Amino acid sequence: MNPSRHPAEAVPLQTGGYDGPPGQPGGPTVVQYTTVNVTTEPPKDHIIWSLCCFVYSNPFCLGLAALIFSIKARDRRVAGDLEGARHYGSTARILNIVSSILAAVGVLLFIITFTVTVAGHRY
Repeated sequence: MNPSRHPAEAVPLQTGGYDGPPGQPGGPTVVQYTTVNVTTEPPKDHIIWSLCCFVYSNPFCLGLAALIFSIKARDRRVAGDLEGARHYGSTARILNIVSSILAAVGVLLFIITFTVTVAGHRY
């Protein structure tokens, strides 16, 4: 590769003795390079969800663990380690899901127990 050429510059290809199919224009074939810039969104750290799970529903200290992993994910993202931030953010998300489900099941069981107890005392 010629270092003086820019990679986005058109480069003619050398053709042998083949002029192509009849009726086609002759001459060198030109290859153009296309550069695609893919912008990825930064990994999520789920810090707000972790704070809510820590303050409002913290069964088995899962909210605290989720908050710690969220803070680690934010620190990794600031440091530029996007793969590490993605890993810690994913772990925080899973802990938040488990914590939210356990809290919802606990509230549901409390409502059912309270309703059955109150209904049992009336009859």
